[in-house]
Amino acid sequence: MNYLRITFVVALTASLGGAAGDALSAPALLRGGKVLVGDGSVVVNADVLIEGDRFAFVGSQGRKDTPTDADIVDVTGKTIIPGLIAAHAHIGQVDGLENGSANYTRTNILRQLKQYEAYGVTTLGSLGLNAPLFYELRDKLHAGELPGADIYGADRGIGVADGAPPAGAVKVSEEQLDRPATPKAARAAVRASVQRGADLIKIWVDDFRGSLPVKMSPEIYAAVIDEAHAQGLRVASHVYYLEDAKRLAKLKVDVLAHAVRDQPVDAELIKLLNDNKIIYIPTIGVDESAYIYADRPEWMGTTFFQHALQPALREQFDSASWREGILANRKLADSRKAVAMNQQNLLALQRAGVRLGFGSDSGANPVRIPGFAEHRELQLLCEAGLTPLEALQTATVNAAAALGLDDRGAIVAGKLADFVILDADPTEDVQNFQSIESVWHRGKKVSGAIEEFQP
Repeated sequence: MNYLRITFVVALTASLGGAAGDALSAPALLRGGKVLVGDGSVVVNADVLIEGDRFAFVGSQGRKDTPTDADIVDVTGKTIIPGLIAAHAHIGQVDGLENGSANYTRTNILRQLKQYEAYGVTTLGSLGLNAPLFYELRDKLHAGELPGADIYGADRGIGVADGAPPAGAVKVSEEQLDRPATPKAARAAVRASVQRGADLIKIWVDDFRGSLPVKMSPEIYAAVIDEAHAQGLRVASHVYYLEDAKRLAKLKVDVLAHAVRDQPVDAELIKLLNDNKIIYIPTIGVDESAYIYADRPEWMGTTFFQHALQPALREQFDSASWREGILANRKLADSRKAVAMNQQNLLALQRAGVRLGFGSDSGANPVRIPGFAEHRELQLLCEAGLTPLEALQTATVNAAAALGLDDRGAIVAGKLADFVILDADPTEDVQNFQSIESVWHRGKKVSGAIEEFQP
């Protein structure tokens, strides 16, 4: 069988010399483009100077002390955005249509990370279900020794005995998930995660829309949050219900890693989120992915979408019987209602000053597609009422904050030079986030080539 190989063309290779992804031998000055900084501000006719792996200068054109050895690149008419940061994703769970611990391999994870990077996602947070291999790969990615998106992780994550995440859907080994039965065991699980090197802690609190017999008890998640904070780690929580969100917010959880979808958010939650500086990640695509591919929207025919698919997934989407089965599911209406409620709530929260983060829960199952899911999430945020600049801020500055990072997420002097050059301006049309010309990661230009999918 022939497997798909896709290469994103990097137009700047010839102008700078050397192969895509090679370290630059000299500073680079990108001149004349429009910069969407990531914090909501814009610089037009900009000079962007890159030295090593950092931005050295970002400002209006006309910098007079440009290094004499700098390679000057004309990006007039193009738009430069920070590399996207997916603060809620998973790696190594899926290969083709299969989900489970057998997929947590070096080859599969690196394939996924290169796909994220090709789609402009240069950093992601893997929120749980990580095996020991995660730490080996993370350290090498941090050091720039492996290709692909950089990763931060919530170690195994803490779930519920006989509850979330559902064992039937999340087929992981014992070394990928903790399910403590008591507050004491929960504290021990947090300390063990710290010992392994976790960047943050993840908890699953709700009952997946009533499909599971129990939720996590308040005593256990209170113990997790307290112990994690004592150990200096942030906590992100899987959530669905308004009342659970308020209880977590009162305990000062750091991130609500999903949206409230059972009812409209209220003034009490808004105040708790703002007062405690809690970041709220809507993950609209979680519910939309339950039905959207059976709906067959026109964008499924685009190259941008098709390039993200493994062959088995493409065949599934093309199957009339599969689509009929999805559309016949009685619970589908609940997913459509959840998307509408999610979008209503996120707009209310954003307008009330709550800090929205970014992620799509991509990689958790086969239909949450690495890289593409993040671009779909940008569109869904804008459909909810955010401007493209506001949506971009959730996916850059705010997402970095959700992961506790301050060295990336904005095109600002001193930050890591992770950015994407676009052929068209997304502030004019959110679809233009997909007009990727090239992706740069830590001051290096990457080809965006997606490896052949493994049989």
